[in-house]
Amino acid sequence: MANFKDIKGFVFDLDGVITDTALLHGKAWHQTADTVKSEWTPELAVALKGISRMDSLEMILKAGGHENDYTQAQKEQLAEDKNNYYKTLISTLTPADILPGMDAFLKELKAKGYHLSVASASKNAPTILKGLGIIDMFDGVVDPASLHAGKPDPEIFAKGAELLNFQPNEVIGLEDSTAGLKSINGAGEVSLGIGDVQEMHEADINFTDTAQVSLANIANSSYFAG
Repeated sequence: MANFKDIKGFVFDLDGVITDTALLHGKAWHQTADTVKSEWTPELAVALKGISRMDSLEMILKAGGHENDYTQAQKEQLAEDKNNYYKTLISTLTPADILPGMDAFLKELKAKGYHLSVASASKNAPTILKGLGIIDMFDGVVDPASLHAGKPDPEIFAKGAELLNFQPNEVIGLEDSTAGLKSINGAGEVSLGIGDVQEMHEADINFTDTAQVSLANIANSSYFAG
């Protein structure tokens, strides 16, 4: 167990933590599901949370029994079409789309001298951060193309700490998906889960929504306060 005074950095997931692009992802993936004639369901939408683009496509194809109906080149084109539609949707993002409390939290962290990075499965993370007007707050963004495996593998959050030149026990990772929490825990970092407490039970620290996230609330959590 880490001491709060040892924490030097924070590694952020993006979707559902800093901004809610899940709705935009859902809209784009829904279009893909319609294209391949797989039924779009709430369960499928949840299953795609925090998963890489190609793995998400495979889930959608399997949901309709279409996993063997497309060549690899066709699958890559489907993923590219989805991403192009998604990029059209995210081009509308502004600072007003930052989730409640997170703008204040980021400013608090920077004012206190903490270093920050982003560990998102999204290859569009830099574009999203620019649209939100906060890219300069981060020391680095993990390039998902450099990863050997996506979440729940620990690699992405391990790289998030490496970008900051910190040891895992000096870092808090923030996530809103169970796959992401497994990644943080596997990397040996302190995990902060945002969302339903039962769903996010593997988190060291849990807040039900982003508005609750602050340095004081983290320091006073049962994990650090004991």
